[in-house]
Amino acid sequence: CCLPLPLDTTKSSLHSCCSKEICNGCDHADMVREAEGRLKHRCPFCRKPTPFTDEECDKQMMKRMEANDPVAMLQWGIEQYDKGDYQSALTYFTKAAEL
Repeated sequence: CCLPLPLDTTKSSLHSCCSKEICNGCDHADMVREAEGRLKHRCPFCRKPTPFTDEECDKQMMKRMEANDPVAMLQWGIEQYDKGDYQSALTYFTKAAEL
């Protein structure tokens, strides 16, 4: 839709396969298109199949981090921070900032 993403992170989602962020309205429109066409649910950006488990999502995120993707590192740092692992979070925030 080419509109700026909202600052409220609850109104957008991050795809772990390519580290792209999409607003909830565009994500919903994509899901409706896929449902009407009886298509498999895929990422609207890279067309990889959407992961259904946390393990698959983490595996894709690790693959992005190995490719030195700063968005993936930032997201992983946020997840570590939420889990209470502040040292790892700081490490990933620093790596993301350096890239």
